[in-house]
Amino acid sequence: MTKIGIPNLDNQLEQSLISDLKKVEELMRSHIKGDYPLVVETSRHLVEAGGKRLRPLLTLLSAQFGDPTNYDIIKAAVCCELTHLATLYHDDVMDDAALRRGVVSANKKWDNAVAILTGDYLFSKVSDMLADIGPEAVKLQAKTFERLVIGQIKETQGKSEGLSQIDHYMKVVADKTGSLIATSARFGALLSGASMEVVETLTKFGEKIGVAFQVADDLLDIASTETASGKTPGTDLKEGVPTLVTLFVMTDNDPADKVLIEKLSKPISDQDLSGVIQELRNHKALKKVQDYLSNVAKEANQLLVDLPNGPAKSALENLTFALVNRST
Repeated sequence: MTKIGIPNLDNQLEQSLISDLKKVEELMRSHIKGDYPLVVETSRHLVEAGGKRLRPLLTLLSAQFGDPTNYDIIKAAVCCELTHLATLYHDDVMDDAALRRGVVSANKKWDNAVAILTGDYLFSKVSDMLADIGPEAVKLQAKTFERLVIGQIKETQGKSEGLSQIDHYMKVVADKTGSLIATSARFGALLSGASMEVVETLTKFGEKIGVAFQVADDLLDIASTETASGKTPGTDLKEGVPTLVTLFVMTDNDPADKVLIEKLSKPISDQDLSGVIQELRNHKALKKVQDYLSNVAKEANQLLVDLPNGPAKSALENLTFALVNRST
């Protein structure tokens, strides 16, 4: 595995990506500077906590199919990551989360109002930077932000009439996670001057792996002893947040799972948590989700078939593999 989490990465491409990711980090930190110390402190809270930086990485990789030297690509990569971070501040308020990326969440360190306003501040900094790139970039961000908000509303409201719980879950995941990852890829391809065929291909690829990324992240909440996000395992279960694993258990409605289903129908108590996690780790639903992820990975990489062969295409294929298999 390479330093940036992609196996079998071409050495020259890896060095280029590491250099550009460093530029992303530098610009991200400098761009959130301001005249108000508290705002700077709260904004830097999650930036300094680190993270996978999947969205900037995908922007940089997608730019390899055109001219990757356009500095607007670095700006767009920063915008995608700051947008993601802004949504995390808001999510933690809605979920009353205590931890994020292994550190105390902003809403617990300060309060809900500060966390919400910090997210809003980051959105404003994104808009400022995108305005320098151009109106097309602003419009793409607006459309993406619309989907992010709609996804959150759908999750909060619950499923609509005539839609299964699983279909509802997948639509929420596509909007809340897939949309921004798709946009990250689209920005890189567009700003590099890649052909529109390549732009559309990479956008579809981004959405597909975005969905897989979220499902794998949810799976980690059950299957792993320590999640990559820094959350305590079982967080989703304690909060009563549905995931594909729990939805498969509940929709299969196996009589043998009657007690487990009753427990999953509401937030899990601390007393029951370890037992429920162990039951789910041994449940056929876990394998079912892993098989689903494997199929999504194949579908994602199938989208790349017509892209020019080379280190960038191989990197995207291997990135898909890495995202899916981090949950096993």
